Amino acid sequence: MAQVAVSSDEEVVLGEEVGHVRVITLNQPRRLNVISFEVVELLARLLEKWEKDENAELILIKGSGRAFSAGGDLKMFYDGRMSKDPSLEVVYRMYWLCYHIHTYKKTQVALVHGISMGGGASLMVPMKFSVVTEKSVFATPEASIGFHTDCSFSYILSRLPGHLGEFLGLTGARLNGAELVSAGLATHIVPSEKLPELQNRLMSLNSGDKHAVKSAIEEFSTSVEIDEQSILNRKAIIDECFAKDTMEEILVSFEAEASKEGNGWIVPFLKGLKRSSPTALKITLQSIREGRKQTLAESLKKEFRVTMNILRTVISGDVYEGIRAVTIDKDNAPKWDPPTLDAVETEKIEQVFQPFEEDLELKVPTGDEFRWQGKYEDSPYAASK
Repeated sequence: MAQVAVSSDEEVVLGEEVGHVRVITLNQPRRLNVISFEVVELLARLLEKWEKDENAELILIKGSGRAFSAGGDLKMFYDGRMSKDPSLEVVYRMYWLCYHIHTYKKTQVALVHGISMGGGASLMVPMKFSVVTEKSVFATPEASIGFHTDCSFSYILSRLPGHLGEFLGLTGARLNGAELVSAGLATHIVPSEKLPELQNRLMSLNSGDKHAVKSAIEEFSTSVEIDEQSILNRKAIIDECFAKDTMEEILVSFEAEASKEGNGWIVPFLKGLKRSSPTALKITLQSIREGRKQTLAESLKKEFRVTMNILRTVISGDVYEGIRAVTIDKDNAPKWDPPTLDAVETEKIEQVFQPFEEDLELKVPTGDEFRWQGKYEDSPYAASK
């Protein structure tokens, strides 16, 4: 068993080569396997190396500890907030990586145990096979910290049935393993105690044959049964409310439904919406709506523009206030600017979606060009520039 491509300070990503199988382990359990610049770099290099390796046929990715990945390293962004162009390189490379994962040529299996949120979920959902357990937890809670649904999720969520995507992106609602499979965000659910055995079974295949891999996973998977109280059983109300044209209309409609008998389930989601950044909510809604009409590449380019403008505080500094409230001071009392939905100007929301000059746009890899090197190194976001 060969181990490759680890950090010189801490083994934040482990890469193992066993026969025709390659295994990636996100290895920061104490930090819930957050995605830092180093993690992005190592993942990209490993995936590119193995995509070009004729001996590599099956790629497995898993997390260590009680999380698959809790998402981006928020402190990294907060610490870089005063720089002229905060964390631009890691964002560029992360979106590049997202496109690479969606278009990867080898068979991939994500073994997802525990938390899988935000950008961390982008390492799970696009895989050919994404295996979850009864302890898996998924969410896209970015609006609650003044950010927006990114890492290709404006594309992914927009393609869920009805208006479930808007609901998940705006409320940050959590889905368990069974709900993930039922919603189409994962392919199989396997009992958590069986996950190590499944990994051994997949490795013993020593093959990337999709039919063989699927059959092996199905040996361990169980039928999907969602709880009667699951939000997936509230589709009619969700579709009715989250189909409204504006964030204000969605909120009014949702409040009206909450007042009806038997709709107490709405109350915590309503409170969450009212605690979230008004600016981030409006950006997220528009981004998911645009995602329905966009290709994957177009969605990622749009998300890149929005992210850059948010991190540069072009219209609001809510993202840094949200991170401060949640991870720095931990008072959970962000002061949003502006503080209400009606104070968020439509013109300002449109501003963060405007295209950049061509040389500043995200340029996703195409064809057989290098995913990690190549055109990226010539971009204005490379560290050497």
